[in-house]
Amino acid sequence: MIEFSLTAEQTELQLKARKFAEEEIASKAAEYDRSGDFPIDILKKAFAAGLMNSHIPKEYGGPGRTTLECAILAEELTAACSGIATAIEANSLAQAPLIIAGSDDQKNRFLKPMTEKLSFAAYAVTEPDAGSDVSRVKTEARRVRDGKWAINGLKWWITNGGVASWYFVLAKTEKGPTAFIVPADTAGIIKGPKEINMGQRCSNTVRLQFEDAVVDEKNMVGNEGDGFSICMKTFNLTRPLVAAAAVGVARCALSLALAYSKTRKAFDRKLISYQGISFKLADMSTEIEAARLLAWRAASLHDNGIDNTKAAAMAKVFAADTAMKAATEAVQIFGGYGYTNEMPVEKLMRDAKIYQIYEGTCEIQRSIIAGQLLRGR
Repeated sequence: MIEFSLTAEQTELQLKARKFAEEEIASKAAEYDRSGDFPIDILKKAFAAGLMNSHIPKEYGGPGRTTLECAILAEELTAACSGIATAIEANSLAQAPLIIAGSDDQKNRFLKPMTEKLSFAAYAVTEPDAGSDVSRVKTEARRVRDGKWAINGLKWWITNGGVASWYFVLAKTEKGPTAFIVPADTAGIIKGPKEINMGQRCSNTVRLQFEDAVVDEKNMVGNEGDGFSICMKTFNLTRPLVAAAAVGVARCALSLALAYSKTRKAFDRKLISYQGISFKLADMSTEIEAARLLAWRAASLHDNGIDNTKAAAMAKVFAADTAMKAATEAVQIFGGYGYTNEMPVEKLMRDAKIYQIYEGTCEIQRSIIAGQLLRGR
């Protein structure tokens, strides 16, 4: 029998995250969107509430949450503000490769301290010419002396890059893409200014230039040449969470559009009484439910050790498209008001777009799905 209900513990986490989102995030979403400031005050509260660093195993001081539990958390936080939620959740992307392939020493040195006091990490893989195709990274790492590697190259659009205490970095070596943990205070790292993005404006996104940044070999994650494989395994863990976050954006769009259509009148009738509007809302609700189930299925497969490559890609592409469609339809339902920053739906439309781009564009997800079909999977 297939079970669609959450356990008592999962429901408790969902309600805890929803309460935090409503009380600490929602009322400040517009303010942080306008200022672009990093929401450190909210992050301090999220850390104190145990809502950060969810993937870190219990043996390293973390809550050891399952992928499904992290998906539940991501949806609730993002439904209040995806920019602030990204600031809360971004640590997980950098931590995931260590959880998957890191040594016990690396986990103790880099993961455990993050459970003891508020700190940040960044996933530094994307480059100007290597986004969804991480195999094309040009950043290089060369052995300079026994046990030391020098890293040179440019990383772009790095979330948490300006506030991180360490980076997960992918660089080319003679044996192929190789993963390193690089402390942020390493000499030779130049941090660029904060990027001004279309949406999720309070998320800290910067460029990182590595100029002979020397790192110890004990900070290599896995073996030389394992980097591409580690990144792919990381996406199987994180893409269901990105899908769940996109569901949160779509859910918020539906909630706002539904409430508005129940009160706004046109030609002496409430908007919701028009079939053209009510059908939009019906489609939004249906697609949100489907996106959530895809995200939860992909997460559950990962938790059970079953290959979720296709399922994660399906969840990510469908949820991302659903978020963009729901936000666009919400703006349409609000009409002229929706096009102004007096109403929150224009922010949702800006925020939603990134889900079709990061952690593999929608085009890449469709390529993954097609490839899996060709292999009979």
